Amino acid sequence: MKKISYVASLFFAFSLLAGCASSGNQALKQESETSVQTKIKEGETTKAAIKAMFGSPAKTSFTDGGKEIWTYELSDVQGDAVNYIPIVNLFGSSYSGTKKELVVMFDGDKVSKYSMSESDVQTKSGVFK
Repeated sequence: MKKISYVASLFFAFSLLAGCASSGNQALKQESETSVQTKIKEGETTKAAIKAMFGSPAKTSFTDGGKEIWTYELSDVQGDAVNYIPIVNLFGSSYSGTKKELVVMFDGDKVSKYSMSESDVQTKSGVFK
């Protein structure tokens, strides 16, 4: 009897750990559009200040005019209830959560424009697509 409860406890613990996933820049986890507005000022905030606040960007690109664009992303998802239903979870999985993206455009060393967005995301696999 002890062995069965031990195995059940382990299964439950691993299910909880497997149910959450976060990928991307963890500095964005506590940020919102409002909090970013208080930290970034167009024409004033420098590249060094942005790097100090958010670290290195996930992606860097350039406009046709030569302005540099830094992109930061964070996806934070949890397993949906269907993932924990025996037999049903063999046919696929479903995760939902939020995605945050911060895009900062620089003119020289200063921020010229920026955008912070947060949206709901859902990922499904198997027959749940």
